[in-house]
Amino acid sequence: MESRDRTKIIRNLEQNLNYKRFIHTLGVAYTATSLAMRYGAEVEKAEMAGLLHDCAKCISTDKMMKICRNGNFVLHETEKNNPALLHSKAGRILAEQEYNVSDPDILSAIEWHTTGHPGMTLLEKIVFTADYIEPGRSSAKRLPQIRAMAFQDLDKAIEMILHDTLEYLTAAGTPIDEATRDTYNDFVRQIHEKERSE
Repeated sequence: MESRDRTKIIRNLEQNLNYKRFIHTLGVAYTATSLAMRYGAEVEKAEMAGLLHDCAKCISTDKMMKICRNGNFVLHETEKNNPALLHSKAGRILAEQEYNVSDPDILSAIEWHTTGHPGMTLLEKIVFTADYIEPGRSSAKRLPQIRAMAFQDLDKAIEMILHDTLEYLTAAGTPIDEATRDTYNDFVRQIHEKERSE
């Protein structure tokens, strides 16, 4: 990615996101690049996915629905009724159509940064985690411990994030996307298998 393309994308995001979301976006991009350096992922891909992960966050639910329909995404009922889930899929399409991103790794990391999915790639794990631990976050349970764990054992950090997310959503009575449950169960299984083999 050439520096002028990067600058153009950041300026575009600054114009299309509210100020709080823009600052969060920069934090996620910074954290994603740090995790990429730690785990040997491609830094430029991590930064781009971090920059664009919330590119659809500040548009209306109706527009997100339209973008997803036009992009041939099949939406589940939980997604239709929850913009917090919908923006990830709409963001994948916007990244491709409005920001000219063609790399499938980056697009997939944007799509799955909210719920995750079983069998996540390293880049998907990095963006998912960076979204949760970036410097502007302050209210999540066990945040200091998860931040430390993210640079020690990425899979364990994701298991902690998913556990706390499911606990929070359950307590709040918020519908839970099945992808989040499936992802949590997948990471629990992987961690247990790893512990048994050690």
